[in-house]
Amino acid sequence: MKDSTKVILFPNTKKQLEEEGLHALKKKKYKEALEKLNCLIEYHEGSHEIYIGKLMCLMELGNYKEAERLSEELLANKDAHYYHYFHIYLTILFQTSQYQHLLNLLEIEFEHNMIPDMLQEPFQQLYEMSKNMKIGIDEDNAAGFIEEVKEAVIREDYLKQWNLIEQLRRIHADPKEDIIQLLENQQVHPVIKTALLEWFREAGVEKSVHIHKFDTKMMAEPSNLNQISKENSYIVIMRELENRTGDNPTLLHLLQQLLYRYFYVTYPFIPAENDTVSIAEAVYALGNDYLQMDIKLEDLDISAQSWAESIKICNSLYLSIIEE
Repeated sequence: MKDSTKVILFPNTKKQLEEEGLHALKKKKYKEALEKLNCLIEYHEGSHEIYIGKLMCLMELGNYKEAERLSEELLANKDAHYYHYFHIYLTILFQTSQYQHLLNLLEIEFEHNMIPDMLQEPFQQLYEMSKNMKIGIDEDNAAGFIEEVKEAVIREDYLKQWNLIEQLRRIHADPKEDIIQLLENQQVHPVIKTALLEWFREAGVEKSVHIHKFDTKMMAEPSNLNQISKENSYIVIMRELENRTGDNPTLLHLLQQLLYRYFYVTYPFIPAENDTVSIAEAVYALGNDYLQMDIKLEDLDISAQSWAESIKICNSLYLSIIEE
């Protein structure tokens, strides 16, 4: 066996393989063409035209995985033929129903405004077709996901509920009334209700909805709710915790997790601003306790101890659904 890395094809052999390979491609003899083109590439004689030919053969033979991988390798070179390869890569993504990936790539290209003029129109057409295809698929998926959510609620399968709601959020599904009413259902986990509210907020639900958590009720318009990180009480407490931790990033990260998880589980019931000092004390003491540092929970006043218990419970509820 000869090592192909040490063998150079004679010019006549190279020319013959090129002619035979491209002729077979033209005649739609894709397997024969692929063999000839692969031989050239094996001996490091792969030109732009040869690689394009190979990609066409792979696609016609239905070997999209290999065509996708080869396209990514060619794109990584960022040579003068980049957009030619990119066009083929987008076609592969479209043919394999990878619409979101295609949309993401084109949005970046449109933003950078580097697409050659001759490819502007075909790229825009691919974008619009992919967008329409994705909308159709998302609508079909949403109906199925919503039915699965309702079944998971009946079975009290919290993890499945969470995953399905995240899927519905990602595809920007339109919340239906029977799903919105889950916010009133006392059997629905508080973490799931927060996930629902985040989905409804992002979906722009403007109607007032009933929310029931921990024996507390309220009416709210999801579209008017703040993100947790933008709630004033959360910001005030985090600022206090940052001041206390100084240059201890490990402790600060733990405190941030504890506080966020508490707010997430109780959301949208936000603590009053006059409770922020006690909550900060409780979170700080819990974090130190978990890291086996000096501060002890029993040293807290009664109010802070009460908050510490609530924060511990919420931390457990959060982690029972969401893995970090």
